[in-house]
Amino acid sequence: MNKKHITKAEINELPMKQYEGKIILCKTPEEADAAVEKLKKETLIGFDTETRPAFRKGERYDPSLLQLATANEVYLIQIQQTGIGQGLLDLLAARHITKAGVAIDRDIEELQAMASFMPDGFVELADLAQTAEIKNLGLRGLTAILFNFRISKREQVSNWARADLTDSQQRYAATDAWLGRKIFQHFEDAGII
Repeated sequence: MNKKHITKAEINELPMKQYEGKIILCKTPEEADAAVEKLKKETLIGFDTETRPAFRKGERYDPSLLQLATANEVYLIQIQQTGIGQGLLDLLAARHITKAGVAIDRDIEELQAMASFMPDGFVELADLAQTAEIKNLGLRGLTAILFNFRISKREQVSNWARADLTDSQQRYAATDAWLGRKIFQHFEDAGII
C-alpha cells in the first residue's frame, strides 16, 4: 500500500470496472427472508444502501435498496417493497457478522428510522483507510488507490425507488457492496485490522 492519495484526474485515467458476479434481486418479503437465511451463514458482508435522491429543500426519502455482498453473490433487497423483517433486523444487529462499507453511519441511521434495531458488527472502511494514512476516504478513491481501477458513479442519483431496477442500476448497486467486502479483505490482509 504505497500510494496514499490520488487526484480526480488520476482516477479518471484508470480503467473502469464493475461487479460481474451473480446478483440476486429480492422484491418480496419471502425473497428477502430467503436471502437472510443464506446471509446469516456469512462472517463478512459488504454493505451499502441506495436512496432515491431528493432535489428540493426539505424533501427526503427512506432508503430504497439494501445491498449485501458475500464472496459469491450480491443480494439487492428492495426494502421499499420487502419491508425490513425481523430476520434482516437480526442480521443488522449480529455482532459475529462483519458488515463493511464506506460512510455507513448515515445508512444505519436511515435504516433505524424505518425499523428499530441496535446495529452491531459494522466496520467503517474510511476509519481503516485513515489508520493506513490514506487521504482518499470515499469508495471511488479507495478503489482507485487499492485496486488501480475506477468505478462508475453514473447511476448514483437515479431513482432507486423504481419497482423495476435497470441492469445498470443493479450492477452499480452490487459494485458498491462488493467493493465494501473487497476493501475490508485488503485491509485485513495488510494487517490494518
